[in-house]
Amino acid sequence: MSIVLVGALAAATAAAAAAVALCGPREVPAVGAPVHPDADALGDAGWRHGLIRWEALRCAAVTAAALLTAFAAVPAAVIPLAAVAPSVWVRTRAQQARDRARREHARLLVAIASALRSGLSLPDALRRAARDAPDGLSARALRAALRSFDLGAGLDRSLLEASGVAPDDLERVALGTLALGVAERLPRERLAALVEAVSDRAAFALRLDDEVRARTSGARQQQRLLALLVPALALYLSVTMPSLAATLASDLGRFVLVPAAAMLEVGGILLGGRIVRGAMR
Repeated sequence: MSIVLVGALAAATAAAAAAVALCGPREVPAVGAPVHPDADALGDAGWRHGLIRWEALRCAAVTAAALLTAFAAVPAAVIPLAAVAPSVWVRTRAQQARDRARREHARLLVAIASALRSGLSLPDALRRAARDAPDGLSARALRAALRSFDLGAGLDRSLLEASGVAPDDLERVALGTLALGVAERLPRERLAALVEAVSDRAAFALRLDDEVRARTSGARQQQRLLALLVPALALYLSVTMPSLAATLASDLGRFVLVPAAAMLEVGGILLGGRIVRGAMR
């Protein structure tokens, strides 16, 4: 085994590890739990074709990368990258869907408070809000609580269980607060005031999210610009310096240097986005 192949495999392993670390879940599932690592992301992103077709798509990507490596002189590092790329893509789509649902959930709280003020009971107010939700993700935990309540469970217990599986912290706080209000048997007016207080907190959190995005947008644009500047500079130097062009065209450049540089650039962009999302939570 040559040193170039070892370097290529090391760069590919580093790229795959960086993608998993940056886009993977923060919580580790329980040992022995038969859960696909992309199951939650696929559900949030709207994938409706099952896990078998998803893995078939991943196998097709790996096969295409292997054919490119064999017949088009593409670096072998693209094979593990092709295996990881579908997971990175679906987790990015799922995060975008969760961000949209986070905003819609704040509107649902306002609708629930308005329904309570108009004289509806809490179950009817929850049903109306769930029915008027623009997408399934924003009211998924709420619908799960209503299904449990329709099957005979107490409303406070149903809301509390749904808050434990809610994907967003604002939704968890809202459902837990509603469960506390039901358990304390608060009258409708006080329960409406409680929901309005939670909706105000959600609105404040969304305004804070917008401020964090606005303050970091310049730095993120500079990061993307630098990520484009580095390949352009490398291309310019390759044209003006034949020795550098020869190095990049060699096995060391194609299998180690270029894949490692691409991994570092993509990893930096993903890490920057994750830091911003962490600040908003």
